[in-house]
Amino acid sequence: MLNVEGKVVILTGASSGIGEATAKVLAANGAKVVLAARREERLQQLKASLETQGGTAIFKTTDVTSHKEMEELAEFTFDTFGQIDVLINNAGIMPLSFLHEKKVDEWDRMIDVNMKGVLYGIAAVLPYMRERKQGHIINVSSVTGHIVRKTWAVYSGTKFAVRAITDALRQEEAENNIRTTIICPGAVSTELVHTISNEDIKKSISDALQISLPAEAIAHSILYAISQPEHTAVNEIIVRPTNQEL
Repeated sequence: MLNVEGKVVILTGASSGIGEATAKVLAANGAKVVLAARREERLQQLKASLETQGGTAIFKTTDVTSHKEMEELAEFTFDTFGQIDVLINNAGIMPLSFLHEKKVDEWDRMIDVNMKGVLYGIAAVLPYMRERKQGHIINVSSVTGHIVRKTWAVYSGTKFAVRAITDALRQEEAENNIRTTIICPGAVSTELVHTISNEDIKKSISDALQISLPAEAIAHSILYAISQPEHTAVNEIIVRPTNQEL
């Protein structure tokens, strides 16, 4: 039996892609899902859809780049359900570019969302998990957190950082029975490509995504990690389409 029933799961980036798919899979398996993203209308629609299917869900519009809003998200979750079992730091953006283009605003935004958002999420839930000596923090990195190619410099940098942060967290919180998992998707059909402002790069990535996995593939990997017995931590999962070379 899956070790998911009744668990309270905070999910950032829940309004589309991997986040939306994960919300559906977890709710279908009995988790109480807390949906977080900036797009309130989409969160409302997803909550209604999950409830129609018999799931339990609440939502709070949240910008992961705000430490205050992430703290409020954790407090909202605890006040509603009395515990926080799992945090899934899924929110991310991917505006790829060449470094010589000096798209500094895009670099800053990637660092804010992909790195600081993860740190703010960890900081928000740790007090609750440490108090119970139980919890699970899942951070979505990427295959590009293992390899680097041109135009990926800053994006890969943030995803390498997510892996480093997560492994340090694993070591620090092992004695508190807090599990950690790094999820590294390869090519997946999501909205990430739409954040690329360089049209040539966007076309190249769009072409490469012809082999992409559906977001549900990553959702089931997350389900697998959560469903393990409490004494078992799946620390990292890499999921690629079978015919993806990089």
